[in-house]
Amino acid sequence: MAERLTKLGVRRIGDLLCLLPQRYEDRTTLKPIGSLVVGETALIEGVIELSELVIRRRRSLLCRLADGTGAITLRFFHFTRSQQQGFARGTRLRCYGEVRSGPAGLELVHPEHRIVRAEEPEPAESLTPVYPTTEGLHQQTLRRLVEHALALLEREPLIDFLEPLLATRPHAGKAWPTLADALVYLHTPPRDAATDLLLAGGHPCSRRIAIEELIAQRLSLRQSAAVARTERAHPFPAAVAELAKFRAGLPFTLTGAQQSAFAEVVADLAASVPMNRLLQGDVGSGKTVVAAMAAVIAAAAGFQTAVMAPTELLAEQHFASFDRWLTPLGVVVIPLLGSQPARTRASALAAIADGTAAVVVGTHALFQESVEFAKLALVIVDEQHRFGVEQRLKLKQKGAQRERVPHQLIMTATPIPRTLAMTAYADLDYSVIGELPPGRQPVKTVVLAEQRRAELVERVAVHCATGQQAYWVCPLIEESELIDSQAATELEAELAAALPQVRIGLVHGRMKSAEKDVVMRAFKSRALDLLVATTVIEVGVDVPNATLMVVENAERMGLAQLHQLRGRVGRGHQASTCVLLYKPPLSPLARERLNVLRATNDGFEVAQKDLELRGPGEVLGTRQTGIEQLRVADLLRDADLLPTVIEVSEQLLATQPQAVAPLIRRWIRGAAEYAQV
Repeated sequence: MAERLTKLGVRRIGDLLCLLPQRYEDRTTLKPIGSLVVGETALIEGVIELSELVIRRRRSLLCRLADGTGAITLRFFHFTRSQQQGFARGTRLRCYGEVRSGPAGLELVHPEHRIVRAEEPEPAESLTPVYPTTEGLHQQTLRRLVEHALALLEREPLIDFLEPLLATRPHAGKAWPTLADALVYLHTPPRDAATDLLLAGGHPCSRRIAIEELIAQRLSLRQSAAVARTERAHPFPAAVAELAKFRAGLPFTLTGAQQSAFAEVVADLAASVPMNRLLQGDVGSGKTVVAAMAAVIAAAAGFQTAVMAPTELLAEQHFASFDRWLTPLGVVVIPLLGSQPARTRASALAAIADGTAAVVVGTHALFQESVEFAKLALVIVDEQHRFGVEQRLKLKQKGAQRERVPHQLIMTATPIPRTLAMTAYADLDYSVIGELPPGRQPVKTVVLAEQRRAELVERVAVHCATGQQAYWVCPLIEESELIDSQAATELEAELAAALPQVRIGLVHGRMKSAEKDVVMRAFKSRALDLLVATTVIEVGVDVPNATLMVVENAERMGLAQLHQLRGRVGRGHQASTCVLLYKPPLSPLARERLNVLRATNDGFEVAQKDLELRGPGEVLGTRQTGIEQLRVADLLRDADLLPTVIEVSEQLLATQPQAVAPLIRRWIRGAAEYAQV
């Protein structure tokens, strides 16, 4: 049973109390059998008048149950010999089930039932909970276990760490219930309870548990940050001369937002406490330059930097940027990719091991056992939520030497609303690059129905004839690179036939890295006019002359992904357009997504809307912190509680530090070192 309960996330009695019902059944009133109608679910009681085994198409046990107002058939397909003997004539049964129409009138198929003894109590006064379950665990078993847990809760009350703090912060004008009262109510609500509100998580009792869990989660992350602050890292001097040289070589001026984000990074790197900073910035806001300047500081101090990207294409793009900016300064930059030939890889590994390579750019190939760094002291991770926590931990451990750990800079192009970031990333400092480089024009977004495809193809021809370039993205049709590449290949053939004068290239997920690289370089050097691609180009590709983006089947894609794709154009000074092509009819959700993109170019606004439409799991990516997923709270539904969560957790740390550890233990399981990455 313990094994089965583990599948439901139940390992302790506290977990059992937090296994909240999925729905409730009203078993508070016995219904006369004579008043039953097909389709209703009811609690009935009566005496068995007849019981017989019937063997027709399948073997079944039929019992006739009557209560003086009428009779109904109970039908069982699965039963034991002892059950069959228990359904003897004259036995009184209490049953609960859905009323159906059968060959001989009304019937209940496999109702929940029990024999009623003379001293049997009246029906329950509270609603009956229906819990999430798993194979081999029956509702009655779960209900019995929860009853035991509630009895234990009554005998040994929980310490309510938050009661005094929440007393001064009423919710919706009312006092918060205590934790114990909230738990008891959720498992045994009275018959007149607002079940819709309970199940939607909007009831004060649901909210009371959610706020405690969110506070515990945030405190756990804050504790991880405190542990990280006890670690030691190599402090780096500011490298003024090298940075001046670096900036002089840039063909653009840094924006104010880039400069202030970089100032925060410089301050972190100068300290002997490891930097743990999240660098947020919209697509094209220039996060990579800030990361490159951090690598310059590390190199000037004689240390190595590892830059990790989620895909080879993005790693190659980062390598090209770092190589272009840093090589003129005498900083050796090398790529380390899974697809490299054995000889190239061997020389790369040697350069990493002897310290020749100051900056190593790669994918997850960076943390394989064969990779040994001489003096790794800075780790830069792009789109960190795409990596598992163990992968990031391995990379961090590669730099751990003589009780020093590397500084970490994490970049994301997924803008995260502030209160969500303060709760979900409470273990990280974070900087925001909230402005685009000067001269960038907002991308105009057009939503177009599939019927106007021919018109669009003509427009692409005119666009390419002016010397500008375009993308045509054929998105993920299903989780299969083979099917996606076939779809992209067919689209390329179709466009090549319709646009003979346009030079067309193709990139998809099943191509070898070198093949993709050839096509991307050709597109970047303007040897191609139109690039047909799957969503492999979603992140990282930078072609300023590409000013038109067509996204096929846009209605199937999420807001964040569409916003990322749109960010591939508008990277130069010319006006750019993104055309979202859809197949009608649109679902209300798809319509709303496309309208959001048409209305705004602001990544934070898009992220906020994405949060409302899809929830935080999607916005943050599967953030595998090693800290348990939320069991009761929901970051989206309970977003209005986040300011209180932040306030109360800070007050607890300041006034009741002794309550922090037991509160975290109550809610969080998982290794602390995971949280540090």
